[in-house]
Amino acid sequence: MRKVTYIAVLEPSSDGYGVYFPDLPGCATFGETVESAIELAEEALSLHIYGMEKDGDPIPAPSESPEVDPETAPGYLLSPVTVFPDLIAWEMDNRRVKTNVTIPAWVKELAAEKKLNCSRLLETAILDAAHVKHMEVPTRPGN
Repeated sequence: MRKVTYIAVLEPSSDGYGVYFPDLPGCATFGETVESAIELAEEALSLHIYGMEKDGDPIPAPSESPEVDPETAPGYLLSPVTVFPDLIAWEMDNRRVKTNVTIPAWVKELAAEKKLNCSRLLETAILDAAHVKHMEVPTRPGN
């Protein structure tokens, strides 16, 4: 499974830590403690890389030691942040999303009466209509 590590810069402020990745402009977050800042940095990095890949943008190689100006970021900390882009992509692409469907009232009542899962039925019907076999449905990376 693909693994990438970027260096995060944590800048202390009066109410927590601002976090950014010099190699990935626009990838930033904030945490009230060092621990929460690093945890949120993992989420920000994961989603940033996912978005770049979805958009077809090139992912820059991580630098080993990003340059940080101590005058503009006094008291800063550096922390490696590791994420697994393929796992994040799988989780994002396979997350459940809510959708509205318009059906006759009697069909909804029948489904409720028969204790049918409308979401599962719709999913199965779409896969069948698209001729997608169960084995073609993506499985979680590493499984």
